[in-house]
Amino acid sequence: METYSSLLAAIAPQGGETREVRDPATDELIGLAPVQDVAALEAAIDTAAAAQPSWAALGDQARIDYLNRAADAIEANAEALAELLSREQGKPLNGPNARFEVGGCVAWTRTAAATPLPVETIIDDESGRAEMHYRPIGVVGAISPWNWPMMISIWQIAPSLRMGNTVVIKPAETTSLSVLALVHVMNQVLPEGVLNVVAGEGRVVGAALTRSPRIGKIMFTGSTPVGKGIIEASAPNVTRLTLELGGNDAGIVLPDADPAAIAEDLFWGGFINTGQTCAALKRLYVHDSIYDEVVKHLVEYAKNVPMGVGLEEQNVLGPLQNRAQFDIVDRLVKSAKAAGAQVVLGGDPDYDAPGNFYPTTIVTEIDPHNDLVIEEQFGPALPIIRYTDLEDVIGLANELEVGLGSSVWSSDRAKALEVAARLQAGTTWINSHGGLHPMVPFGGAKQSGYGREFGVEGLKAVAEPHVISG
Repeated sequence: METYSSLLAAIAPQGGETREVRDPATDELIGLAPVQDVAALEAAIDTAAAAQPSWAALGDQARIDYLNRAADAIEANAEALAELLSREQGKPLNGPNARFEVGGCVAWTRTAAATPLPVETIIDDESGRAEMHYRPIGVVGAISPWNWPMMISIWQIAPSLRMGNTVVIKPAETTSLSVLALVHVMNQVLPEGVLNVVAGEGRVVGAALTRSPRIGKIMFTGSTPVGKGIIEASAPNVTRLTLELGGNDAGIVLPDADPAAIAEDLFWGGFINTGQTCAALKRLYVHDSIYDEVVKHLVEYAKNVPMGVGLEEQNVLGPLQNRAQFDIVDRLVKSAKAAGAQVVLGGDPDYDAPGNFYPTTIVTEIDPHNDLVIEEQFGPALPIIRYTDLEDVIGLANELEVGLGSSVWSSDRAKALEVAARLQAGTTWINSHGGLHPMVPFGGAKQSGYGREFGVEGLKAVAEPHVISG
């Protein structure tokens, strides 16, 4: 079992270019992360390609057994992983944060192992017999983000390995240590060469990964502009893609909702991981008849949720992971203020304090086309837009080019389902927002990407369908 110190030592760079890693809550130096180059990437692809045939040949049950052992290893080292994650990413240990994320790694790995994917008999009658088999693609290139670096890496790694592929993963530059540590723990039980990590710059290593003709599948979670670049770079090789891209999720509160009853779930829908979640609630539309009550109850709940250094056990909100994201949130809130919107909570960061803390911020009486509404803030600032007409608000919810998630809040389930059916999103939740289940497919509509992860659909997405007929 690793301690925090032994885990950090195990992944420390052994020469070559490095960069400093600092805690976004305190600015304390944590350690050094490697900055690897294209030569290191090519070596990792060589290793993965060499290991893939024997990994595939093990058969499904042997790979399932390995994945369960990997889940055991993550679970055994959960506290050290959570501490490193908290220090590097900034999220607190408690609440739906670092310990929760490491637990999610265990759950998603076990689910990828347990999900059955038998041969499908398509027809079997006098006309003939046809079966659908699922074969490995080869080497999967995974590119993971900085907001949920461990768990999203597992979303990419676990199904890929289950289906007989090997993996080369490139973590986000600002959370490389978290992914290096996760891979180190898993590789204590996995066969050599099956899972490989290369930590480097996106514009160098990430770009080379997406262009490589030896990568059969790219899995990427990140922004829509970067996703478009991946599509273009991978097109000459017809590389298979799963892209989970930017979201600016809308929630619609219908006039029959109970403001007091929904306040807590509204808060966590918008502010989980301090708002740094692709499928977080980022623009909330509330009917005029209950607008003031919803705002009142949401503010009352929000002002009592503690924010601070992640290693302090009482905190459940942390800093923004990097200063660039802090600046985006700050710019958008200032834009809303300048346009006459009301900041009823927060909006007043201490620019001289250590860390990237932006206070929990709720903005009301805001124009539906203000920058804070139409741009993805990806931080702890929620605009609440007043509406009166249902048709108008459905139009506002659907008018943006993204569509990852959405939600409808109502005491009338039938009415909520009716509205949900008209929203353009990969997922629409009823009376909650952002909850994920490892068996329920997840992905985006419109420019929030394509492809689905999790469950049976997630396994199929990292396999080559092969029909055998006759």
